Amino acid sequence: MPREFWRQKKIKIKPTKVGFIFLMVCYSEDSMEKSPIVQTIKKVLPAVVSIIVSKYLEILESPFPPFSPFFEFREFFGVPRKRKIQIGGGSGFIVSPSGIILTNRHVVADPRAEYLVVLSDDRKFKAEILARDPINDVAIIKIKAKNLPVVELGDSDRLDLGQTAIAIGNVLGTFRNTVSVGVVSGLSREIAAVSVMERKITRLRGLIQTDAAINPGNSGGPLVDLEGRAIGINAAMVFGAENVGFALPINVAKKDLQDLKKYGRIRQPFLGVRYVLLNKELKERYHLPSEQGALVISEAIPGGVAVVPGSPAAKAGIKELDIILEIQKEKITEKNPLEAILQKFKVGQKINLKILREGKEFELLVTLGEKK
Repeated sequence: MPREFWRQKKIKIKPTKVGFIFLMVCYSEDSMEKSPIVQTIKKVLPAVVSIIVSKYLEILESPFPPFSPFFEFREFFGVPRKRKIQIGGGSGFIVSPSGIILTNRHVVADPRAEYLVVLSDDRKFKAEILARDPINDVAIIKIKAKNLPVVELGDSDRLDLGQTAIAIGNVLGTFRNTVSVGVVSGLSREIAAVSVMERKITRLRGLIQTDAAINPGNSGGPLVDLEGRAIGINAAMVFGAENVGFALPINVAKKDLQDLKKYGRIRQPFLGVRYVLLNKELKERYHLPSEQGALVISEAIPGGVAVVPGSPAAKAGIKELDIILEIQKEKITEKNPLEAILQKFKVGQKINLKILREGKEFELLVTLGEKK
């Protein structure tokens, strides 16, 4: 069929005494291909990669041929052999022509696994892990390649509810370059995410919620706006729910990239206290003077300490059973915990803490250290 072929679509406008009025709408295949979403996808796809996770595992090989009646008895007669087996997969996207790639930390969490990056043109490269952000589930990896296409980074602090969001990734480790389109459904979401690879629960905060489909294998791929700028890193989905996915804000990854470039590592601010977040129930049960804040306490850990010796908190004079109420006039609550607030500041920055001690409130000046 020629591309100049015009299709017609009848749209009913309203009934009249005579009958119905119809509007004839004509459009061509060329006009469809020029839609903003299609153009954005074409722009971004070359810079989206698949990540294959492999590992040497010991398996039992049967000494008998497959059709032998004794083949199934390899549990008793099998010979242990190590073989490289694909154990997982994810997505990522190139942010530097020299081969710097952003993905999720949980995609490349296993230090004993091997990671292979597959480009959109099917070229394959072994990945080097440059940095893992343990708090924000961001990882930075590198491949030995040059002059690569990149995804431009946007500004996740300027997102609006309802704006178009496009998720791209490697669904189920099989369907590469899968695209889904939706909108930004929510901002500053908090979830408890389960990592299959690490078998542990991680609490993620400040997430972008979208109804663009995010499936297993999408993790690490970009969530982009209509201009093709990455606004997030696809991170999680909600099992049992439809059209509920989450992405890490791209500004978190931008900070990690800046740290890596400047210091050669990702730097996290460190205060040096163990604490319990207070609420109304804890206040009433233990007769505490406040229902919000962070109670500095060792939490009955054998040999544990409430204030780490030599830490910024210790140097500032924070003591066990102090309640940290605010950081830089921002209140500490269950929904806005101490750790989340600290992420807004830099290593070496001086911050004011409001402390409640023995019924009296006062402020302390603390110089943040670096988490090791």
